[in-house]
Amino acid sequence: MSDPETEARHPESAAAAVNLQAVEMGVLRAARKVIAVHVSYSARAAQRGSAPEKPSYFLKAASSLSLTDGTVERPAGTELLGFEGEIALVVGEPARRVSMEQAWSHIAAVTAANDLGVYDLKHADKGSNVRSKSGDGFTPLGPRLIPAAEVDPAGLRIRTWLNSALVQVDDTSTLIFPFAQLVADLSQLMTLETGDVILTGTPVGASVLKPGDVVEVCVDAPELGLSTGKLRTTAVQGSEEFADFGALPHVNDADRIAAYGSAEAAGLPPEVPALTRELKAKLEQVSTATLSSALRKRGLNNVSIDGLHGTKPGAKVVGLARTLRFVPNREDLFATHGGGFNAQKRAIDTVNEGEVLVMEARGEGGTGTLGDIMAMRAQVRGAAGIVTDGGIRDFDAVAAMDIPTFGKNAHPAVLGRRHIPWDTDITIACGGTTVQPGDVIVADGDGILVIPPALVEELVTECLETERSEEFVLEMVKAGHSVDGLHPMNAQWKAQYALWTPGEHAGTGQDQ
Repeated sequence: MSDPETEARHPESAAAAVNLQAVEMGVLRAARKVIAVHVSYSARAAQRGSAPEKPSYFLKAASSLSLTDGTVERPAGTELLGFEGEIALVVGEPARRVSMEQAWSHIAAVTAANDLGVYDLKHADKGSNVRSKSGDGFTPLGPRLIPAAEVDPAGLRIRTWLNSALVQVDDTSTLIFPFAQLVADLSQLMTLETGDVILTGTPVGASVLKPGDVVEVCVDAPELGLSTGKLRTTAVQGSEEFADFGALPHVNDADRIAAYGSAEAAGLPPEVPALTRELKAKLEQVSTATLSSALRKRGLNNVSIDGLHGTKPGAKVVGLARTLRFVPNREDLFATHGGGFNAQKRAIDTVNEGEVLVMEARGEGGTGTLGDIMAMRAQVRGAAGIVTDGGIRDFDAVAAMDIPTFGKNAHPAVLGRRHIPWDTDITIACGGTTVQPGDVIVADGDGILVIPPALVEELVTECLETERSEEFVLEMVKAGHSVDGLHPMNAQWKAQYALWTPGEHAGTGQDQ
């Protein structure tokens, strides 16, 4: 498809792109691998609440490549066919252990790409994106290639339209990782071969296609007048259902928010602001005893997870809840849900850095709900902690790990004695209270609290002041003052407190 505006201004540049296309299409068809970057644009990272320190990647099947405008099928039984406009790099000269200075010379061309995928199958991918991202036609490219040697890799623009409305626009000056870094990094471990495709990440605005929707992607170098033209893809509805010998489609609200980019866009209640680093640091200064009192003042009495014991006495845990539910064992259902990459393994294998995995085991401690291998996986994933109202297997090994784990008791039996891992990221009951995904979990020596996210900021502000005033009262008591009129403070003590600096004793140690 042509770009009339660009061709009218720079006909010689458009011709160069067309000629390169004729030369390189055979190379593209022979591409042996498609490598995609997870997050690379600053605004996209900000939208997701964290920026990666180093690039990370996943592979798409080469058979997902589609080299002309056409259709893409939303598989039968799926809901979330996501689109992501991207800049694709086409490898020219093979690259192995190249430097960042050399890297760009190994790229033959850039073009427009659409990194399509179905979120309904992400649960079955163990983080690999193989099934969700590798469907036939899930990586359309084109329609033209731009010679890499003619452009500044920091001077490219990416735009995406959904049903003619511009939904994505960004340029490569905002990349977290420049293209040369991606090429050099990947070449450290693998040979990038001629025709290989590197998908370089998507800007903010990626969303979901429904049957009949049309998405268009264009990459250009505005200052040079070079353009790929618009890559046009139309979504159609598939009719062939998935067979039950493989993982079946499954989505939850977290998937919908990820696919659409926000709760509002997904038609869900507004998202509560994430637990920021600053807010988390403040929560780590506040005891659960103080938080419990503040929650009680707001009418929230049933927000503690009770009856559990921690492996790390004195540890403070703060994080957002991820949830896992076990149901009572029934032999026929355990046969279908207990083996393979079951809900327990999915939950532990996808828990994110700083999250707390909370398990509903109905208070049944007669078997383990996790052991040392699962706990180690959660620790390696960066989880802040694990909470289960069931048993802990391999207790001594789990207790020796860095990750704080809370459970009802130790028990040597394996999972299947009493439980079936059933579902993840749903509302559960744990230790006598309700826990939802995204609730804030705070645990210390006094207990474990579940805090509604919308209340966290006001609670922290109040509790920090409460703890400061209690520090004053404790200091005064240490100095010999009576608690009468001091706890709680009368007007005279409040006046002294207003002038107090921590560490400064007041009075002579005599009662006032």
